[in-house]
Amino acid sequence: QVQLVESGGGLVQAGGSLRLSCVASGRTYSIYGMGWFRQAPGKERDFVATISWTGGNTYYADSVKGRFTISRDNVKNTLYLQMNSLKPEDTAVYYCNANSTSRASWWGQGTQVTVSS
Repeated sequence: QVQLVESGGGLVQAGGSLRLSCVASGRTYSIYGMGWFRQAPGKERDFVATISWTGGNTYYADSVKGRFTISRDNVKNTLYLQMNSLKPEDTAVYYCNANSTSRASWWGQGTQVTVSS
């Protein structure tokens, strides 16, 4: 099992920045990739960004390209999401996800990000 704990959410004005963190614990050696997803009220959970745990390959949703940066610190078993130029439409609960080569998948509890106009 892998446990994920997110932090760093909050209330910010449009144009501002936040950095989310996700600390992984447990069987972290089984993690193949990690990513961020978000879910706005009344909407489905959407992909935001992902990074391979070993190779550093990154992928982003078109809506966040150029504004968000995903990174990881393997020593600290921590995943980050730097969010710049935030927009009201970025308001959502942000979830950290980890997955393994055996298709196991784990989720954090989520952290709320609210962007005011």
